[in-house]
Amino acid sequence: MNSDSTVGRPLDHRLRRMEGRDPEEPHRSSTSLEALFDLTFATCFGLVATQFSLALTNGHYAAALVGFAFGSFAICWAWTNFSWFSSAYDTDDWSFRLATMVQMVGVLVLAIGLPRMFASIGHAGFIDNSIMVLGYVIMRIAMAFQWLRAAREDPPRRRACLTYAITIAIAQLGWVVLIFLNTSVFVAGALTCFLALGEFAGPLVAEVTTEGTPWHAHHISERYSLFALIAMGEGVVGTIAILSVVIQARGWSTDAALISIAGIGLTFGMWWLYHLVPSAQVLHAYRNRAFVWSCGQMIAVISIVATGAGLQVAAHFIDRRSHLGSLPTLVSVTVPLSVFLGSVYALNYYLVRHCNRLHTWLLLATAGVIAAAIVASIAGVNMAICLVILMFGPVVTLVGYEIWYPRDQAGILTALDRD
Repeated sequence: MNSDSTVGRPLDHRLRRMEGRDPEEPHRSSTSLEALFDLTFATCFGLVATQFSLALTNGHYAAALVGFAFGSFAICWAWTNFSWFSSAYDTDDWSFRLATMVQMVGVLVLAIGLPRMFASIGHAGFIDNSIMVLGYVIMRIAMAFQWLRAAREDPPRRRACLTYAITIAIAQLGWVVLIFLNTSVFVAGALTCFLALGEFAGPLVAEVTTEGTPWHAHHISERYSLFALIAMGEGVVGTIAILSVVIQARGWSTDAALISIAGIGLTFGMWWLYHLVPSAQVLHAYRNRAFVWSCGQMIAVISIVATGAGLQVAAHFIDRRSHLGSLPTLVSVTVPLSVFLGSVYALNYYLVRHCNRLHTWLLLATAGVIAAAIVASIAGVNMAICLVILMFGPVVTLVGYEIWYPRDQAGILTALDRD
């Protein structure tokens, strides 16, 4: 079965007018080109997670936190820029395909710059993001070309497309200027926050103050779910890292079995929970909720990657190659996991605008499980057992949702469809 939404189009890829896709198009799904584009981000996530875990285990906490935050935002924002445009204007002609290929080159250059950026924070005293900025320049030359093409070929939405083209050009100019300043980490951090706000302002202005773009609610929801799936690959990588360390040291043992269950169970639970949020249905009815929803999705994806990186930190701890103790090691998993769980609850509430007593009890029970894992670590319990306890954090919410919430949510979604 081919899930490519271009099925039924002519097999040639001659230029087609970029008029905008129909936001009501039935059975719209991700294309194979979008899936190919996403593969480049698996490399980015792998590098940023590895650099984060290495910095933490070596005691370089500032480099780990600042580097991960900066790198993760850059990765997610690069993907976001392409995906929303593609949802609205994917023509699948040779021009669109070649522009996408150029953006993929930019993503790989961005990935190459991640280790250098992490190293600069710990040793040079400033953020050296020059290679990452070069990757963005490559991506945005192609992206600006795409928006200008859409502005020319889709006159009813010309203002929106030009707004996107102008704002990304201005933002990119700011990033280029930043690499020549060689300021301290604190000054660079402040300027980075300012530029990041500018990045967010572009889409907000384009979609709110103009006629907007014809993105497809079900398509963009599927795109984010596939992006989250790539991020969850880091959970699998982290599990394998821990498992290989334990097997090499002790052979197949109870610890090996527990770690397999904990790592895969944690990743599987996060995957299941993520897909309980009714994103597509609500966004189809309320398109004005897309911007905040997109920001929440970025937080969820970044926390997924950080959880996988935390499992890699646990592998270094078990292998006795870490400066961290048992509790800080466990915290490197519990904090991003807690952020992920909180983002799922927040996204669900923001979309459906409904909260009941069940949510409160599930949140308290989940917090209790996480607290139990931390207490076990403080008490000196084996890391494998602590991770197994932590695994039940997502399980509590999952079981509660699956047993008690479906009818309630079905009624809410039915009411939204009527609106």
